Amino acid sequence: MFHVKQPEKASPKDSFGMDTPLARELADLSARRRALDAVSLDFGGDTRILTVSNQKGGVGKTTSAVNVASALAGLGAQVLVIDLDPQGNASTALGVPHNAETQSVYDVLIDDTPLAEIVQQSPEDENLFCAPSTIHLAGAEIELVAQVAREHRLRRALDEYLVENRMDFVIIDCPPSLGLLTINAFTAANEVFIPIQCEYYALEGLSQLLGSIQMIQKHLNPGLLLSTILLTMFDGRTRLAQQVADEVRTHFPEQVLDTVIPRSVRVSEAPSFGQTVIAYDGQSAGAVAYREAAVEIASRTATQSKEK
Repeated sequence: MFHVKQPEKASPKDSFGMDTPLARELADLSARRRALDAVSLDFGGDTRILTVSNQKGGVGKTTSAVNVASALAGLGAQVLVIDLDPQGNASTALGVPHNAETQSVYDVLIDDTPLAEIVQQSPEDENLFCAPSTIHLAGAEIELVAQVAREHRLRRALDEYLVENRMDFVIIDCPPSLGLLTINAFTAANEVFIPIQCEYYALEGLSQLLGSIQMIQKHLNPGLLLSTILLTMFDGRTRLAQQVADEVRTHFPEQVLDTVIPRSVRVSEAPSFGQTVIAYDGQSAGAVAYREAAVEIASRTATQSKEK
């Protein structure tokens, strides 16, 4: 019979393989879940209107918009998501009907339909609402050209809505372009929220977007502020992802959230079930990261209001 001699300093955890990278990752995730469960925030004050934008597609823009909105609603905030993308992905993720017969943001922009008539409550949370998009919105870019005050139509409709409907956050999901729909979003918002994929081309897209924001600030909305940058699709195994993150943090130390969103299968799966990842698997790594980002955004709001 053979006996394997154990190292003198071996611990029970070592014996059962607990001190491994995977075990440490799971322990860290459990600690983060517990910390989130203990979070309590009070909402009040002025409505915070964020337009989620990036001219580069595939950076997690809509995914970030709906998941941050859902996480904020879960914290107790009243949240309205305005889907300005003709593809209607945000509406899908929030479980809100948006077929061709549904009244949508198109009717608000083109026919002056009150925003209150198109807003629907998401089945995901009683605090979460959505102004859906339909395929008709694809033609709105052309039709808006002939409209009076074409850049301010969403802002006027939103101002009228907020007089009667108290919201803590309005999150506007834009198409990946700088057309009249995105310009309407920039004009209606007081903050810009930019998701950035941790890859090289993301930096080029960011410089183009900053130029667009400066143009809007100069001509249409002087109060527009770049307040939030969220690093998405982060793969900690690659040096490039860390380099991109460091580069963005160097240039925007105040705007970049401490939270980063990892690549996650659960985040990718959730939209196919008509849900955000918060509802689909709220304990997954991707959901925990988005919940942390929402807490950070909400906490920054509280800090800003105290400073004022």
